[in-house]
Amino acid sequence: MEQAKNKKILLGNEAIVRGALESGVQFVSTYPGTPASEIGDSFSQLAKNYGVYFERSEKQGSLERSYEGPYFEFSTNEKVAFEAGIGASFSGLKTLVAMKNFGLNVALDPLLPFCYTGSKGPFVLITADDPNCWSSAQSEENTRAFAYLAHIPILEPSDPQECKDFVKSAFEISEKFRTPVIIRTTTRVAHQSASVRLGEVPKISYQGEFIKDFKRFVTMPPRVLEMKKELLKKIEDIRNFAEKSKMNQISGIGKKKAKIGIIASGVSYLHAMEALQDLNLDLPILKLGFFYPLPEEKIKSFIKNLKKVLIVEELEPYLEKEIDRLARNVNAKLQIFGKNYLPEIGEMRPEYVTAALAKITNKKYTIGASYQIPSYKHIPRFCPNCPYWLVFPAIKKAVPENTIFGGDIGCYMLAGLPPNQAQDYLSCMGSSFGIAHGISKASGGKQKVIAFIGDSTFFHVGIPALINAVFNKSNPIFVILDNQTTAMTGHQTNPGIGKTGMSEPTYPIKIEDVVQAVGVKNLKVLDPANSEELTATVKEFLTKEEVSVIIARHMCALLVQRQKN
Repeated sequence: MEQAKNKKILLGNEAIVRGALESGVQFVSTYPGTPASEIGDSFSQLAKNYGVYFERSEKQGSLERSYEGPYFEFSTNEKVAFEAGIGASFSGLKTLVAMKNFGLNVALDPLLPFCYTGSKGPFVLITADDPNCWSSAQSEENTRAFAYLAHIPILEPSDPQECKDFVKSAFEISEKFRTPVIIRTTTRVAHQSASVRLGEVPKISYQGEFIKDFKRFVTMPPRVLEMKKELLKKIEDIRNFAEKSKMNQISGIGKKKAKIGIIASGVSYLHAMEALQDLNLDLPILKLGFFYPLPEEKIKSFIKNLKKVLIVEELEPYLEKEIDRLARNVNAKLQIFGKNYLPEIGEMRPEYVTAALAKITNKKYTIGASYQIPSYKHIPRFCPNCPYWLVFPAIKKAVPENTIFGGDIGCYMLAGLPPNQAQDYLSCMGSSFGIAHGISKASGGKQKVIAFIGDSTFFHVGIPALINAVFNKSNPIFVILDNQTTAMTGHQTNPGIGKTGMSEPTYPIKIEDVVQAVGVKNLKVLDPANSEELTATVKEFLTKEEVSVIIARHMCALLVQRQKN
């Protein structure tokens, strides 16, 4: 790849990819999840263009490595992606792992001990939050809380340029302190477009080597307590580093007589800057790119002579609580405004910040009616020709009225809405099977549960729940909706449809082989286009006293159209 010093308009996610490439990233793993999906999509395309992972040697007929880009994979779930990244880091490779916020819940188990062992090769984790739940049904989660639990540095970029720059800085911090680093984005940062200054992308190769070091890589008592002590010391060293970091900036630093200031992080900083412009105010603002560990001395210096400060942050008031704690020692009379004027639920919006700042500064401001783009409102629904249109009517035709339907995370969530209304519970990814088993056991098998799950979600975390139901002898009907792609997040690959970006073809793992291998006796693979067969199969399986599985296999209509094009 040649040197490029020009500018290019990039999404925040694309800028993250660019920052990783400019850093010389060698190993990338991810599981697709909006709003982080474009990160994996971009690396996947790069793998097709540049990363020839294996080539057949003409002389010896063996597989040999040949590459000029990073290794990339769509892992089966976020925990596995994270663990693969740990292995790469332990082997000395510069590693990036990406996921959405709920993916970090899945990966939390390996995250905590990894902070104790620390990284060998630099390790950056991208986690994308979704305030307002634009693409997330489970909850409005705030990843920042994990900083205190795991003692892991968290950086918050506000725009695409910072997305690129912060990735490069995160790799440098990770390498300097031998610790994993999180870059936390949100939907508005990940999907924001802006002009980004491009730097040089070096050619890289990867050939890691794991060198045994029991003291470093094995978290067992009493060594694990020593590791925690070392981790806390490391965080204090990083805090000192953060005090001097350019990621924490004060604008209006010359306004020493100002008695009102603003502290903001992430995209909220852009909203605060817009509010200052709207109100024609010239106030000092402290932008915190380092969320954890906080540059406490810089914050103390900023608030020391203020009478009022507005804290602008999305969701829970973590910054507000920390600044309140710091103010007690340096400026006990400081009036701190935050969630008493700004919402704790949903995305922060520029007009909210402007209204709050107007109150604090006694400026007149009224939130006007926002411009509404004319639209035709309708209930969310499946795409035209989606195979799911065929599944739910055929199943509902076969079952009694008191049948319980279990939903999961994917396009098929829409089955909970009219006209299908086939969803009596919905929790988190892969939970449809586990909850169905609990309901079945609680009712002594008298209440029949039909639980739905997609092919990618089945590989992600559905298999253990299926094994549990078989082992503990419950009797739900599990319907695996195999549309042969990970459709909801942009048609990424999964283990059931092979792997892209390799010159040597790989063969998919057949879902039915997995289902049979764990001991399911009642199994039917069918095309839901044959509605009579689907209805008859459901009626048959309703009489069974053990787990039954239906694999409804029909390609996603959008994928069919893409392949035609």
